[in-house]
Amino acid sequence: MPSGIERVREIKRLRTRRKKVAKLLGRAKAGTMDKAEVVRKLRRLTPGADVIIKREGLA
Repeated sequence: MPSGIERVREIKRLRTRRKKVAKLLGRAKAGTMDKAEVVRKLRRLTPGADVIIKREGLA
């Protein structure tokens, strides 16, 4: 049985996901990572990837 309150774990997952998304977008803007690779990783990382990709103009 997992320990901790589900809401706390959910918030932790959300914060971690936001950090990862920000890092990926930063690498895409800096040109250190191929944009297609960033799009692929975003799609695996978060269910709202399509919104982020459209907002950032990666597609």
